[in-house]
Amino acid sequence: MPKRLNLPDSASVATPGEDGRLFAPSAARNADAIVALVADNAPSSGKALELASGTGQHIVHLASAMPGLTWRPSEIDATRRNSINAYLAEAALPNVAEALDLDATSPGWGSQNAGQSLILLVNLLHLISTAEARTLISEAAQALTPGGTLIIYGPFMRDDELTSDGDRTFHASLKAKDPEIGYKSDFDVVDWGRDAWLDFADMVEMPANNLAIIWRKPA
Repeated sequence: MPKRLNLPDSASVATPGEDGRLFAPSAARNADAIVALVADNAPSSGKALELASGTGQHIVHLASAMPGLTWRPSEIDATRRNSINAYLAEAALPNVAEALDLDATSPGWGSQNAGQSLILLVNLLHLISTAEARTLISEAAQALTPGGTLIIYGPFMRDDELTSDGDRTFHASLKAKDPEIGYKSDFDVVDWGRDAWLDFADMVEMPANNLAIIWRKPA
């Protein structure tokens, strides 16, 4: 997560556990669906970067399910990096490195982390501004190797419309805390990827009214 602190409590719920590990119920609920989505769209080998890895619950499942990829989690928050590294230490997987200190909304990180075959972002776009989201996508495009894949998962508007009562309530709570953040419209986000010279590949409906948007960098 980037350096925004003014978020409603429902935006990021995680409870502390052993050895600095944090547990987020939402990460546990959506892990299987996200792993299946990524496995269907990931290359068989190469470098894979997870942006804003949060508690670290996902990266262990991803690295275990896709051993041909060399995974790197990232997170700007030190407490969450500690949690990620605690999960990795317990799992002892050979194909994943310690968490990188990275703000995915800041300019310049793409060129510093070039050569990624896969970049994954889960549940962040609604917690940052439009300008930050566009920067994130542009930097991800720079970080991808030719033929690489970018996957962004989370809650979205559908063609500028909120489609459930839960989404309307959550979006309103985000806007009340910070008018710059909130749900982004799916077709706008697709266009931001195209503006970064990525080819739109697919849009996948996910459980709990979430959505995954997938692009590929021209080879």
